[in-house]
Formats: sequence, C-alpha cells, structure tokens
Amino acid sequence: MLTLGFSGLDRSTAYKRAVLGTERSREHRIRQGLDSAAALLDDTGVLAASAQERYDGVKGTGRFPKDAIDACLRAAGATLADVDVVAHGFRYEPSAVWQLDHLSAGWYADVYAMDLQRQILREHYPAEAGWPRFVHVPHHQAHAASSYYLSGFDDALVVVADGMGEQESLSVRTGRGPDLDLIASYPIMSSLGILYSVVTHYLGFQYGMDEYKVMGLAPYGDPGRFRAAFDEFVRHGPDGGFAVPLLTANKSPMERETHQGVVRRLEERLGAAREPDAELDQRYLDIAAALQSCLETTLMHVLREFRARTGLRRLCLAGGVALNCSANGVILRSGLFDEVFVQPAAGDDGTALGAALAAARERRPAAPGRMDMPYWGDGFTDAQIETAISDAGGELEARRLGTGELVTEAIELITGGATVALFQGRMEFGPRALGNRSILADPRSPSMRAHLNEVVKQREEFRPFAPAVPEEDGATYFALPPASERAFRHMLMVTPVREAYRDRLPAVTHVDGSARVQLVNQRSAPLFWALLRRMGAVTGMPVLVNTSFNLRGQPIVRTPRDALATFARSRLDALVIGDFLVRHRERAGEPRRTAGDAA
Repeated sequence: MLTLGFSGLDRSTAYKRAVLGTERSREHRIRQGLDSAAALLDDTGVLAASAQERYDGVKGTGRFPKDAIDACLRAAGATLADVDVVAHGFRYEPSAVWQLDHLSAGWYADVYAMDLQRQILREHYPAEAGWPRFVHVPHHQAHAASSYYLSGFDDALVVVADGMGEQESLSVRTGRGPDLDLIASYPIMSSLGILYSVVTHYLGFQYGMDEYKVMGLAPYGDPGRFRAAFDEFVRHGPDGGFAVPLLTANKSPMERETHQGVVRRLEERLGAAREPDAELDQRYLDIAAALQSCLETTLMHVLREFRARTGLRRLCLAGGVALNCSANGVILRSGLFDEVFVQPAAGDDGTALGAALAAARERRPAAPGRMDMPYWGDGFTDAQIETAISDAGGELEARRLGTGELVTEAIELITGGATVALFQGRMEFGPRALGNRSILADPRSPSMRAHLNEVVKQREEFRPFAPAVPEEDGATYFALPPASERAFRHMLMVTPVREAYRDRLPAVTHVDGSARVQLVNQRSAPLFWALLRRMGAVTGMPVLVNTSFNLRGQPIVRTPRDALATFARSRLDALVIGDFLVRHRERAGEPRRTAGDAA
C-alpha cells in the first residue's frame, strides 16, 4: 500500500499578497501553509520525503509541492495512480470562526477549505486514473504522528507546539501502542510559536523564518532585564495552563494579519522595534534572552504537569517550536523524561510525513519502527554526477579518488584551513544538513566561525555552527546525559561543551559554552564517519564543523548541478561529490591558507 502525504496551502501566498499588497512584504509570511513538502510510505516505512523549496529555490515556499510529489513517486517507480491514499496535513472544517469578518471568510474560501485542496490536487494531476482516497488530517495530529510513529517507542507523551494549526497552538497526546489520544489542547491565544515569531519580527528578522537567529542571539543577552515584561506577556496557571495575553493586543482583522497591535504593545514595554539590518545593540540581545527563557520556562511548566498526570517516561516533540534546539536541550537535561525524541523535520514540512503516517495507521496498525537518518530525498548515480561535472566547464578541476584517498585529502585540506563541501547520497529531509549536503571545516580555528559566516555563507556574524562527532566519542567532548546518544543524531539538541575542550573547539563553542551537537553513526553515514575518524587520527579530536551546503538566501543544494554551481560561485575551497574531489582551477595550484591559529 502506498500512502502519499503533503503539506502546504497553495493559495496562501496569493491571498496574503492581495490582503496586504506588495509594499508590506515583511508581513507576508504571517500566515499558515508554508514549508510545503511531500512524503511517500509503503508497508515497510518511509520511501521518500522532500521539501518543495529544494526544487523551486524559494525558502519556506508554501506552493503546492508538485515537484516534491513527483520526486517521491519517482523514487518508488510509481505514479499517482499507484497511490492508495493521499493525506493532507490540514483539516479545515466549516465553522462560525470563518465568518467573523471578511478576511477570515476569504481565508477559508480561498485557501483553507477541504474541497479546495482536492481541487488543487486534481489541477496538477488531471489525467490520473483510479483516483486515490483523499483524507484530511488535523494539523497537530499530523505533527504528533510524525514524531510518535517514528520514535520506536511503545508509549510516550506527545507534545506539539507551533504557531497554530487550524485553531490550536499546543496540544498534548498520549501515545500507547498504535493509539494517539488527545488529552489537552491550547488555543491560538496561547501560542508560544506566534509569540516567538512576533518577537522575531520585532527584532528585525523574518517572521516564520528567522526564529533560529533569535535563539542564537539569546546567549549574548541577560534574560533578567526584561523578565518582568515577559511575565506579563505569558501568564502561567494551574494544571499546566498558560495564556499569552499579549496576543490580545491585535484589535482588528488587519492587525491580526500583521500583528501590528502586538508590535505596538512590545514597543510600549520594550522600546522601539529594530529595523532590518540595523545594529544589534544590547537591548535587543537582552530581549532575545528573555524570550528564550520564557519559552523554556513555559514548556517545562506544561511538561511537568503532563508527565505527572500520565506517568509516561518518554517524550516525543514536534511542531515548529520543537526546532528550538536550546529548549530541547533544557528539556532533555531536566531528567524529567528517560528519553526524548524530536522528529528532525519538526516544522510544517514534517506534517507531510505525519499526515501519511496517520492515514497509513488507520489501515495498518503496525508501526514502521524507530527511524534512523532522514536521508529520504533525491539521490543521484555516479554517471549523473560525472555528467554534471563534465557540463560544469573548465573553471573547475575534478579528480576521481578511492575512498581512502578521498578521505585523506579532504582532511588534509580541512586541517590546512580549507572549507570543504560534502555532497553524498540522498538528500536530508528537514532543515538540517546531516552530512549528505554539508560544508565541513576545522573546529579548532578561532577564526573559522567568522570566515564561514562572513566569507563563505555571507550571513550574520553571531550565528553559531554545529559540531559533528562520531557517536562513540560524543561524551568525551560534550556533556551528554546518560543513554541520550540517539537524541543527538539529528542536530536538534544543544548541550554544554566539556570545559576542557571549549578553548580547543572555538569554532563550534557558542558564547555560553554550548553546542548543537550531531552524533554520527558509522552504519548510517560511513563516509562522513570516516572523515571524522581521520580528523581524529590527524588532530587528536574527531570533530568537524558541519553546516548546510547553501549560500545566503538559498535552500540547501539538491542536485549535483546545484552543488557544482553553488561551489563555483562560492569561496569554498573544495567539494567532495560522490567519489570526486573538485577544486577551483584558478586556485588549485595555489598554496592553501594555513590554519596557523588552529590548536
């Protein structure tokens, strides 16, 4: 049985643009239905999953994921006619809520309605015979299914937190065997996701896109300076209850579209909002710190209540808030749960996966088992890679090497101060590059973080980088809670760098002594693991900087042609693609920069 899931709301971009016009582009992302993606399952588990942004080049796109669906079907050698069920990660039913005002009515009729989703699918696949059954999975149920059914747990507390899905912002379920039962639901006016995104917007970053930047800023600030204000913004109640009265500051339909009322209230309590690209003074850093502290405190308030109420010792997290690696680390280190699992595509792209899993479970109660790595995207043959290299032209120099020689030369480059891109196997699903579409560098260099941010990635200088380390060595360098190795495979947990290594790993140690660690398993990523082992043999520390293979404003590369084109216009020093080592021809004969500042 084939089950296809997809996420996104195709018409949301056009409707938002019609409501706001083009002059208010910073507010266009204040909507649901972004991060469209597709996922395909059979009776054995996940066959393929991919985000639409990797095909159309628009980060976080919400348009119908036709390219991603086609890629999933190609991976299975199937067409839509072979699919038994199509599942969408939203279920908007007719309600009086959608008649409150003309804008709400328009959102429902032009974007959300279930009949419209079926119509859009048929517009893209008009000639398919034997149409599959179409099901609509409530948004938070899809999020919950994406985590619980891939966790490998027999039972767990399952918590979803995001901006909003239909009419809820946080939900709590119990997972026992095949059953996911809702036990608590928090309304939109309690949305931690909207709170975090609106403050992101207030700080001059992109709503629904740059929240991870605010998370990275928070350690530079003092959370106490604005704690009293955030205690007003978020009020805790008994039995795990809370509300976000700040969100009531939007008084009109247009203010709900733009959050202008909330921003106005933030300015009254915190001072003037930051303009995009303006200097980040200490006040903004302290606001970011207070926001992050508020998020962590509120999540723990909810989790303590439902851990006590249910007695469940394992936790599954999903939803956009579950991409907050700092909060995840706090939850893991609290000891409240024996195990914590975060589905790596925890944002709305993951609801494509969750919708398919939820629909499949209705007909097949057996779970697919605990997932390993989300290498579910497009893969390419040696011949396709070789053709792409041949077509790239004479500006690049490529040499085909055996695995041992490739590993040796790549690490020699890295320890000599070079930055090396890695393109291997199938593309990762989710926002993290986990070794198949990565940029690698030497974590011992005090100047490497600045070089990667300013020269290579062309982004803000405060942004931290993640370390990758073999799973068996992780606890040597990083303070991992006991038996937590699996929680760190997907680069979704922050934990302290051990004191003895903070000065020796400056490129991956954040200002507060923490790091967003990825543990690499030999079986799952043999070449990446071999590179780390070689790094250890040469330097004494099997640790590499791992960041996504893309440049500013660009989704992570998907194809060999994407990889070569991005490399050609970048300041990267080398590219390991398949079994080729690629260099810039004009730079190939020049002496490499040295890592004179490396330990």
